[in-house]
Amino acid sequence: MTQTVQPRGTTSGLTDAELAAVRADFPLLDRTLRDGRRLVYLDSGATSQKPDVVLDAERDFYTQRNAAVHRGAHQLAEEATDAFEGARDQVARFVGVASDEIVWTSNATAAINLVAYAMSNATAGRGGAAARRFVLGPGDEIVVTEAEHHANLVPWQELAARTGATLRWLGLHDDGRIRTDDLATVVGERTRLLAFSHASNVTGAITPVAELVARAREVGALTVLDACQSVPHLPVDLTALGVDFAAFSGHKMLGPTGVGALYGRRELLEALPPVMTGGSMVEVVTMESTTFAAPPQKFEAGTQMVAQAVGMGVAASYLQELGMPAVAAHEHVLAQALLDAVASVPHVRVLGPTEAVDRLATVAFVVDGVHAHDVGQVLDDAGVAVRVGHHCAQPLHRRFGITATARASASVYTTLDEVEVFREALSGVRAFFGLTTDGGDGR
Repeated sequence: MTQTVQPRGTTSGLTDAELAAVRADFPLLDRTLRDGRRLVYLDSGATSQKPDVVLDAERDFYTQRNAAVHRGAHQLAEEATDAFEGARDQVARFVGVASDEIVWTSNATAAINLVAYAMSNATAGRGGAAARRFVLGPGDEIVVTEAEHHANLVPWQELAARTGATLRWLGLHDDGRIRTDDLATVVGERTRLLAFSHASNVTGAITPVAELVARAREVGALTVLDACQSVPHLPVDLTALGVDFAAFSGHKMLGPTGVGALYGRRELLEALPPVMTGGSMVEVVTMESTTFAAPPQKFEAGTQMVAQAVGMGVAASYLQELGMPAVAAHEHVLAQALLDAVASVPHVRVLGPTEAVDRLATVAFVVDGVHAHDVGQVLDDAGVAVRVGHHCAQPLHRRFGITATARASASVYTTLDEVEVFREALSGVRAFFGLTTDGGDGR
C-alpha cells in the first residue's frame, strides 16, 4: 500500500524535528561520496530528490495494478485507471484547478510546446471557428521576457516563424527582475500571447504575475505561465493567478522524471485543437474523418506515463500535507542564508536580487577569475552539488555580460548546516586556483 504523510509544518516553517523527519523520507540524502564526504545537494532547481512515498507509489503500481488505462474491462484495468485519474485529481488540487483542466505531458517543455503547436494548427485552419482566438499571423505579436528558460522562449520563436507573427520581449533590471514598467509599451493591442515564468530558474526572482496578467487582459492576450520553479516551493493557486495556461514538471516537485502537466482553462482546452493524434484521444473514427474526445483526453494520445503520473500525484499530496506555507517559510530562511553565504566570500557576486524578498532559494553566482565549471568542480570535491553553465537561459546571461554561472538551489529537505558547508567550500575556491582575496594572482 502507498504510504501517507502526516502534516508536519506550520506557516512559520519547519522545526528541527520536522525537518529531520522530512529528510528521513529521502534515501538519497544519506549518500556518502568519494573520500567519505556527505552529500550536500544544492541542485534541486535542476531536479529534486524523491521521497520514499513516491518511490513506493511507482513500485506499488507496477507490482499491484499495472494495466492499460481507459481500455480494459477487467479489475486491473479499472484499478490502473482509478490510480491514473486519482493522480490527476491530486495534482489539480495541489495547484487549485479542476481535474479536467490538467493534461498529462512528458514534461513542462512538452506542455509549452503543446500550446505552441496547437496554435499553429489553429492558424492552419484546424479547430474551426472555436479555435479562432488562437490564430496568429503577420502583424500579431508574441511577448516573452528576457528571463525565460529556453523552454519558454524557443517554442514561441518557432511559433512566430511558422505564423509570421513578431516576437517581442520585456527586458530586465540590473537586479534580474522583469521591467514591468515597460508593460504598457511592449504589451499592446497587437499582442496575442504573453508568456513568462513565475520565478526565474537563474536569479530566483518571483514575477509579479497579477501585474502581467492584468495587462494581458487589457489587450485581450492569452497568458502562458512557466511554473516549474514556483510549484515546488510556493503556495500556487493557478485559478487565483488568472493565467490561461501553465506548465510544470514532476521531477522538480519531488516526483518522477518523464511526467509533467499542462494546466489550461476549461473553455480554452475545449477550443484548442489537438497536436498529437491517434489512439485514446478520439470519439468516432471513420475512413473519412475523426471526432476528438473532450479535454483532457483530447491531448493525451497513445499510452501515457501512468506509473510516473501516479508518482507525481503522490508528490503533490506529500507537499500539500507538509503545507506549502511551511515549505515556503523554510525556504525563505534558506534563501537568506545562501545569499549571506555568498556575500561573506570576497570576489563572489550574485546574479539576481541580493535580499530574500520576492525570490526563491535559488542563487546564481560568479567567482571572479574562476570559470563556473571550475567552481562547480571545487565544490564537488567538498561534496557540494551545484549546477554550472547557462542553465538553459543564455539570453539572461548575455544580458549581464557573462556566459555561465554556478547555481545553488535548495528545497524543502535542505538544512542550514548544509548551507554552511557550501559557504566553507566556496570560501576556498579562489585560493584553490592561487588567487588572493584582494583579487591578485598569488601564483
